[in-house]
Amino acid sequence: MSSGEGTEEKEDPIKIHREGTALSDVGKHEEAMEKFLRASELYEKARNSFDASYVLFKAAECNYILKDYSTATERFLKAADLAFKVGYDRFGLSALEYALDCYKATGEKEKAEELKKKIKEVKDKLSAL
Repeated sequence: MSSGEGTEEKEDPIKIHREGTALSDVGKHEEAMEKFLRASELYEKARNSFDASYVLFKAAECNYILKDYSTATERFLKAADLAFKVGYDRFGLSALEYALDCYKATGEKEKAEELKKKIKEVKDKLSAL
């Protein structure tokens, strides 16, 4: 195919995910976060909820490292919701625990207490299995 045919190149979420990981590994967290967010969107469009959740979690980790706790919290919570929807409860629990760390970092005690209760509920559910 020549570039003159006007065809749009399809974005590959796996490739973008890998690029994000490589950027994160060398400390380029801002750039990595953008790649992870794009990969998450593409995985969601493809109805791949686990990978969408995972790369959103990775984007949230970048926000956490960059001390953008508010955005990190939102993304960890969304990653948890995506994981819980498809039954990846242990992964969702990890995302909730990171969100709790964000609340602690910002001194949001009430939200932290609410989230601790939710974490306990999930842990109780998992231990009953």
